Amino acid sequence: MSNCVQKSTLPHQSRLRFPSKSFPLSVYNMSVLEQLKKHSTVVADTGEFNLLKKYLPDDATTNPSLILAAAKNDDYKPLITQAIAYAKSKAAGKSKAEIRELAVDKLFVLFGKGILSIIPGRVSTEIDARLSYSKEGSVAKGVRILKLYEEEGIDKKRVLVKLASTWEGIQAARELETKYGIHTNLTLLFGFHQAVACAQANVTLISPFVGRVMDWYQKRTGVNYTRDDDPGVLSVKRIYNYYKKFGYKTEIMAASFRGSEEIKGLVGVDLLTIRPRLLDELAAETETITPKLTLEAAKASDAEEVEVTEEVYRFQLNQDAMATEKLAEGIRRFVEAAEELDQLVDALL
Repeated sequence: MSNCVQKSTLPHQSRLRFPSKSFPLSVYNMSVLEQLKKHSTVVADTGEFNLLKKYLPDDATTNPSLILAAAKNDDYKPLITQAIAYAKSKAAGKSKAEIRELAVDKLFVLFGKGILSIIPGRVSTEIDARLSYSKEGSVAKGVRILKLYEEEGIDKKRVLVKLASTWEGIQAARELETKYGIHTNLTLLFGFHQAVACAQANVTLISPFVGRVMDWYQKRTGVNYTRDDDPGVLSVKRIYNYYKKFGYKTEIMAASFRGSEEIKGLVGVDLLTIRPRLLDELAAETETITPKLTLEAAKASDAEEVEVTEEVYRFQLNQDAMATEKLAEGIRRFVEAAEELDQLVDALL
């Protein structure tokens, strides 16, 4: 675990800024969001600059679907034009497909640069989901993304390369972290053994998808879950207890929430990446909340340490129908977004 950056050493820990803690509580009624940021780091889940200006987070995370949605907004058309101009300037001897690929990579980096001009912390930039089962391709893409950031004057400490939590993606993250010093964020994480494999690989951060886990179970059971029995919430609690009990330094950033109840069920987790709509809801609520995840409870849990080899990973993923289906579905969705973005760029080349 020596290659994983400890939470205290990461630059500008993500939190939303609110009135000084020195103010007495009587001065204002604390919203759920204000209380939440005392126990967990809150990250804005958006690629739109205007929304970041509104919420003023320290960190932000994006994915291909978010970038595609933003790219369709006329406000961000200049970024596409700039990315295409850059790719064409490097076009000597390259095919149209290679130029398009470079233009898309540059576009992701320009969005990241724009985000980092507003926030003081880190941005997560996802690599092409079509590389989810290629360790070598993922490593090469991660290195290229960081090179493009460095060309823009961005320190690599401010960038997290996002990869899908396939076995190949996890091993690519291990190499990026250890060989290149590139921090990684492992996404599309649904199963416990995915999380253990990530911790063993010393990745910087994981993003377990809470809402999509709940979606799967709700579709099959018809149950309306609460914050205390939500399967997605419980899966993150299990990962948290395991990581903290056995001293893994990989951070946990819970993601993909369907409502504020899921967020309230995970108060105390390392980080929470939250969509603007839910940030608004939490800012409007005044319920008193308390930590649901604590280091003390994790240390006292009955978790037992396991070793996840490739054989164990693949078998346990196969045995977990939810994780298998949601991982495959998530990759397909991101591939669809990537292909649509390719078409958008092709139309302008």
